[in-house]
Amino acid sequence: MLIRAGYEIILGVNAPTAMTAMLKVHPSRLADLRTPQHVIIHPELPSHDYIDSFGNVCTRMTLPFGNTTLSCDIVVEDSGEPDRQSPDAVQHPVADLPDDILVYLLGSRYCETDRMSGLAWYLFGHIEPGWGRVQAIVDYAHRRMTYGYEHADPTRTAYEGHEQQVGVCRDFAHLAITLCRCMNIPARYCTGYLGDIGVPPAPSAMDFHAWFDVYLGGGWHVFDARHNQPRIGRILMAQGRDATDTALTTTFGPVFLNGFKVHTDEVRSLP
Repeated sequence: MLIRAGYEIILGVNAPTAMTAMLKVHPSRLADLRTPQHVIIHPELPSHDYIDSFGNVCTRMTLPFGNTTLSCDIVVEDSGEPDRQSPDAVQHPVADLPDDILVYLLGSRYCETDRMSGLAWYLFGHIEPGWGRVQAIVDYAHRRMTYGYEHADPTRTAYEGHEQQVGVCRDFAHLAITLCRCMNIPARYCTGYLGDIGVPPAPSAMDFHAWFDVYLGGGWHVFDARHNQPRIGRILMAQGRDATDTALTTTFGPVFLNGFKVHTDEVRSLP
């Protein structure tokens, strides 16, 4: 399967402003690119990439006064298979986890494990550790919150989302991640493209999507609290502890979002 994906983002600033962006596919998907990945910056600006501590590609630049447009269009080859299901994957005792996995058990900016631990153990402590416990957490987060763009709030935490019972895909992911970590299940936040492939088209405009991975049975497995069903065609861009580590853009000064378009569609051939 071939998936054409990309974006056009227009950012405005009133003074030169430093910025980092995570707008390229994750290195784990580079081998699947079937067209060059060029981020077009208009006006042209000096920029350079580096790899952060979570393995994401970050691009640094300084936005000049006025509007800057960032755009990209790529074709990615995908298996066309839905998210892998592994119901027999076991939960590891904390003492047996690899050292580099432990960070995904800790509280973070949007995932307050200290505030939600008691609730998590009350709700899920009786469920056998493993895949079934994670699925119970995903079911709970999916039912607990109502989705809607009008509910977007960039400062909402997992605890606040649980109490307000509304949010967007990042809020669903943050809630499920937090509850997993409370139950000693390593969980990491993921962001990227997810088109309406194999499902009815959504009535809203296309956007980037947030989901999460859990570490079970010696590997990472995809879960999606927003959709709560296996999906086709995820294209990972960034992963980390929560949305702080995976922000599409981080500006070091005031910025205005003056344009935002995302496309993700199955195509039959290369353009």
